[in-house]
Amino acid sequence: MSERQRVASGSPYERTIGFSRALRVGRNVYVSGTAPIWPDGSCDPDPEIQARRCLEIILAALAEAGAAPRHVVRTRVFITQPGHADAVSRAHGAVFGEIRPAATMVVIVGMLDPRWKVEIEADAVID
Repeated sequence: MSERQRVASGSPYERTIGFSRALRVGRNVYVSGTAPIWPDGSCDPDPEIQARRCLEIILAALAEAGAAPRHVVRTRVFITQPGHADAVSRAHGAVFGEIRPAATMVVIVGMLDPRWKVEIEADAVID
């Protein structure tokens, strides 16, 4: 099995739950579900701003693992209301509009923190 490179983002949940923000195994990078949390623990109520924050954290984790946005092959987006889809899609499209990875957006009942309206995962393959 290939060596694992773990990437941490400083989330308090990483140690308590026991996960890595991202994990690189060989050429593959898997970014965990990423919530819209700022370093001070705050969370903007706007779903588009939340999605941009999720993607900012994801892109930083990818970079630390040696990947770039162009390496992303799949994203999974979880939203709490169908009405958030357009705002979240704008943020996703701003990053991945030309890359066009396989993507899924799912409406769910709720998140771990009720302030979160979106959470995003990403998978990448480094060429």
